Amino acid sequence: MKYLGIDYGVKNVGIAVSDDGGNLAFAKMVLKNDKNLLENVAKLCVAEKISAIILGESLDFKGEPNPLLKAILNFKRKLATRTELPIFLEPEFLTSAEAEHLQGKDVKIDASAAALILKSYLDKNLN
Repeated sequence: MKYLGIDYGVKNVGIAVSDDGGNLAFAKMVLKNDKNLLENVAKLCVAEKISAIILGESLDFKGEPNPLLKAILNFKRKLATRTELPIFLEPEFLTSAEAEHLQGKDVKIDASAAALILKSYLDKNLN
């Protein structure tokens, strides 16, 4: 199975993909969060032959829903309808900060955060 990881943000959305075996996660790209986002992600799922989507779940320091989570859940609902793929939430606590610490600040930071979210899911659920 091949998985797509998503780090959803207000301005940018990081995208990562797994290898065909679902063992490794690779930063793929950063998409603009605009009116084309849903269609762009759906097309990518077809092109990459994705079997399931892992979407970062944004919580605050207390582990409670934060303001971004409402937008994430709305996106999840629309994406599930559009792709008909299973979508699983994975906590994304400080993944952008971790990605920045590992590689420095650059244009693919959101994609790297998506790879961390995806790898976390894969490690917990498949290995």
